Amino acid sequence: MAKKELRVAIIGCNFMGKAHSNAWLQASRFFDLPLTPVLQVACARHEPSVRAFADNWGWRHVETDWRRVLERDDVDVVDISLPQHLHHEVAVAAAKAGKHLFCEKPMALKVADAEAMVAAAETAGVVHYVNHN
Repeated sequence: MAKKELRVAIIGCNFMGKAHSNAWLQASRFFDLPLTPVLQVACARHEPSVRAFADNWGWRHVETDWRRVLERDDVDVVDISLPQHLHHEVAVAAAKAGKHLFCEKPMALKVADAEAMVAAAETAGVVHYVNHN
């Protein structure tokens, strides 16, 4: 029986976006996962760059506005691979949109922003995770 899909959106396609894309692709080789990660949509501001990124890593769709990503019904989790000063706004909006959160470290640059991110996720009832390896 096929496993249920976990449809991932990645926001940010530079170094950490590449590292996270590779991790999503390799996860089921290392772990017996209850869900199958699917590279659903990659998002970055520059359309030619995000298209090349998506083609290289196997992302199904591209987007240039992270707000439109959050409106999509075909996204379960948002992987925030942006520079740290951009994490807070995206994480809070994603939680309010009902998307689970996977955030690169550091979570935020200010404690108040990190607390707001956690509060938004807990209020929305979504899973939130900060990547520390």
